[in-house]
Amino acid sequence: MKRINIKDVAKEAGVSISTVSRVINKSAPVKEELRKKVEEAIKKLEYKPSIVARSLRKGKAKTIGLVIPDITDPYFPHIVKGIEDYLKKEDYTLLLSNSGQDLEQETKIIETFESNHIDGVIFIGSGLTNPYLKHLKERGIKVVYLDRILKGIDVSYVVSDNKQGMHDLLQYLYDTNHRSFHFVNGNENTFSAQVRYEAFAEFMEKNNIKSYKHIYSCFSYDAGYQYGKEIDLKKLPDVIMGGNDLIAYGLMDALDERGVKIPDDVSITGFNDIPFSRHYKPSLTTVRQPIYKMGYTAANLIIQIINSDGPVFKGIVLKTELIVRNSTRRRD
Repeated sequence: MKRINIKDVAKEAGVSISTVSRVINKSAPVKEELRKKVEEAIKKLEYKPSIVARSLRKGKAKTIGLVIPDITDPYFPHIVKGIEDYLKKEDYTLLLSNSGQDLEQETKIIETFESNHIDGVIFIGSGLTNPYLKHLKERGIKVVYLDRILKGIDVSYVVSDNKQGMHDLLQYLYDTNHRSFHFVNGNENTFSAQVRYEAFAEFMEKNNIKSYKHIYSCFSYDAGYQYGKEIDLKKLPDVIMGGNDLIAYGLMDALDERGVKIPDDVSITGFNDIPFSRHYKPSLTTVRQPIYKMGYTAANLIIQIINSDGPVFKGIVLKTELIVRNSTRRRD
């Protein structure tokens, strides 16, 4: 089926292409009789103007691209909602794409965004860097990093205070007499996993804790479940910390299947406080990130940058909150 274009509308209405353009874009007055002819032709032919073409004429697409690494992770929908809620107020459209934690796919997505003349990109990458982002900056496309600070590129960002969140969690565990720690972390190449590990290592050294273990895995339920199935039950630590709530869920389910009582035999903690964590059995002690607010703030920041006459750089760090529930206890 032939795609209807502006020439077809002009022919149907018996007017010039420029008249059709003025009616569609409301860029100049048009006689009422001609306007009605154009509107009737548009309706009859079911013509839909090209968003890209209109954006090129107006100088703005009013569209923001968002890259996320894993659409199946329940952490990200709340970020997306925060972004969308702010962008709707500003009459911007969000284009969302999932990279599947694949750097090559991530680059293809950004290239597609660029070819569609979007105004900016909010980027939650799969790793610590993506060389193509330097190209975007050079081309003048506005970028905000969310939940990431990437190496080698000086770009505005919004993150939560991962370091303080880990410190608060570890201090609570230490104060409740936990003295041996296992930490099943997320992906080694992500900003949040690295910062959380650095906070963990600093706390172990500062408090002269010798009984600890740290591993990088991935931010998934399966990573926690596998660790819970493989750990030697005769050598359980006082606490197993999940790099995020999904890891903690996997740990709890695997250990429960093996007859381990939580928190009597071992405490379990997470990080994120996604909504289901309060309803898990037992409810999960974790660190609450302001997930929705992170998205909302990033959207606000990208619009600020787009509307600014000059260069803008902001690094925004949002506070976290320790949430103590039933998966931990004071040890004797």
